[in-house]
Amino acid sequence: MLEKLIIQKTLRVPVSTGAAGDGTPVARQLDAALLDVGFSASRALLEHVGALAPGPAMDLAVTVVAAVRELVGDHVQHNAYFIGFPDDVPDTVEFWTDRLRAAVLTGGGTATEAQLREAVTSGGVNLLDLPGYGTYQHTYAELLAAHDDLVAAAGDRVTLLRLGDTAEVEATRLYLALAGSVTPHGEADLAILGELAVACADGPQPAEIPVRENRAVLNGIRLVLGRPLVAVDTTTDVLRLACQVSDGDPSLATPTRFRAFRRPERRTLLATLDQVVAASPAKLGDVARYAERWKRLGERLHPHEYAQWPHAQQVFAVARGERRVPNLAGRAEAAIRFGAVAPAASVLSAAPGLLLRSADRLLRLASAAERTTVVDVVAGALGSASGRVLLSLREHVDNRLTPASARMYASRSRNSWVGPDERPPLPAELVAELSALLDAEIAARLPEPERPLLVDPEVLDVALPLTGKAAEGGFAVLPRGSRASVSGELLRFFTYWRQSSRRTDHDLSVLLLDDGFHSAGQVSWTNYRHDGVVHSGDITDAKNGATEFIDVPLTLRGHYVVPQVNIYAGESFDEVAESMFGYQTRTRDQRGAPFDARTVRARSHLRGRGRVALPMIFARNNDGWQAVWLHLYLRGMPSFNRVEGNTFTTADRVRALVERRYLTMAYLIDRWRTKAEVTMWDGRLPDEPVTYVGIEAPEGLPTGSETYTLDRLSELIPG
Repeated sequence: MLEKLIIQKTLRVPVSTGAAGDGTPVARQLDAALLDVGFSASRALLEHVGALAPGPAMDLAVTVVAAVRELVGDHVQHNAYFIGFPDDVPDTVEFWTDRLRAAVLTGGGTATEAQLREAVTSGGVNLLDLPGYGTYQHTYAELLAAHDDLVAAAGDRVTLLRLGDTAEVEATRLYLALAGSVTPHGEADLAILGELAVACADGPQPAEIPVRENRAVLNGIRLVLGRPLVAVDTTTDVLRLACQVSDGDPSLATPTRFRAFRRPERRTLLATLDQVVAASPAKLGDVARYAERWKRLGERLHPHEYAQWPHAQQVFAVARGERRVPNLAGRAEAAIRFGAVAPAASVLSAAPGLLLRSADRLLRLASAAERTTVVDVVAGALGSASGRVLLSLREHVDNRLTPASARMYASRSRNSWVGPDERPPLPAELVAELSALLDAEIAARLPEPERPLLVDPEVLDVALPLTGKAAEGGFAVLPRGSRASVSGELLRFFTYWRQSSRRTDHDLSVLLLDDGFHSAGQVSWTNYRHDGVVHSGDITDAKNGATEFIDVPLTLRGHYVVPQVNIYAGESFDEVAESMFGYQTRTRDQRGAPFDARTVRARSHLRGRGRVALPMIFARNNDGWQAVWLHLYLRGMPSFNRVEGNTFTTADRVRALVERRYLTMAYLIDRWRTKAEVTMWDGRLPDEPVTYVGIEAPEGLPTGSETYTLDRLSELIPG
């Protein structure tokens, strides 16, 4: 439902167009139901529900509650293997011995306690064959009956839902924001954009679509619906579009198996290609990079049948190697091979984004005499590059004064590579010069605020959302590198998965690291307890869904707490019907069922291509604990992944990310101080309209205020 999607994405509830009446009892029920899952309705929302007839009021209330329950992971039943968790969890070996004893007795055999323990510790026992291992021995209702109701605490989360406009207006607003975004989206937001593109195909369209993957999504819908394509200005745009409508990868990171195209679709694609090449023949230079994919696409489009579009036929001639067209990158590489670094920079100046992404390499290779020329060329390109590229380069140079302890590269699919940083550092005076140039250009692009800025201090440590690829979809999910303070005395991690077609075993584990990033212990299905950390028990089959929990008291001795989800057997994160990770915070004496939505601080999807998920870490500093978002996946093994097997690779990535300096919202706010009055939010409502920037907006801001919260922070990135 469109309304449900809007609520989950914006925390705004579209107004109902149902008949008026007395829905006051429904409004009271809605308020109570929302509080049970950690949400509250604004006064305007409750008044709106109360003014509807009972039928429309109930329909709206059901939609709202269903949307927020799914948002925090409360739409499924989170059972635990050990019914008393976190109490009554046995010693790991004792539990395995007990299961083996049951197997021996069931078979009519006998064995001493020593023989049973020897069989378990020797590793010669298949746990999956033991009676009752890995499957729930009680129902969800029995689990709830074994626990008291949740003891409310002052720190429990309460998230505010606001009343919006009609569903059509809200959908159009969200569509224009997503389609016109200056930053790439993650998979979840691209899926939302696709749904909205269908509903908004005949409505207002964004003036610009800067991100090419967004163009592919929109044009994929328009191609199928027979609408004119928009914003196609390179040959690669057409290739992305063909991948998108073939259910492939429009980012072109992985190959796509192209589907058969209908004749009208073939004509549209070839005519568009012809127009692009006719307008700028130099754009044929991009074809060779994806030559194999163009050849596969040509097999589906049959360009030889359409003589009226000769320029489109040239694309496939280049792909087949019948014609060579040099591109900028090739010409620049040739110049670099001959030692002509300054001329290479001049060549790349025709593509400002490519030049700035190559700036570090050019400056490292340039001689002392050439360096000034390269800096001048880079400075000349700043005004033509996108704001996202400028901010990326600013963050990059901030990390180039000294070699990193480990250099990490994270791909668009959130897989990562780690190796030694063998690059010589850039001179301090060069870093200072580049930083000053970038700061000035970025500040000049920020819009002049019409109102004073009111900033929630909690948002200052959020990493700038330069790409949605560095995050998962979900609730209260922050970009990679973001930090958030952690309250409470106890962390509770949870992972839930539901298999599609075959037995699947995902394992929640915790790796503990000391301040030198060395292992300080682990808790997993092979070790239920360590230093107060407790595992809820191993589930090995998720036909109807399964959940594993780990409790971590924040008094433990480790410096870094690294939750991870390992695929031991079965379907990957991309194959399962559903999978998620999240964390709750509680006080030590706060009782209740293992899962309660009111204590959920964040929940993210798990949809990466690796076999080990590293969603986030928790780091201790002088002021307490902070959550630091990772959004990484390790390739892992095809099966039997365990925390013991990836300790070193995990520690390397944790160290690389923790030690990296990310540009945060604090940087952007500092650039704004020269343009507007900036005040930190202290809980008091202002008297005049403001532009509020924070994780969530408080209720009661003066009429006319503008709010930029978590779902809109990317809109603050300059174009």
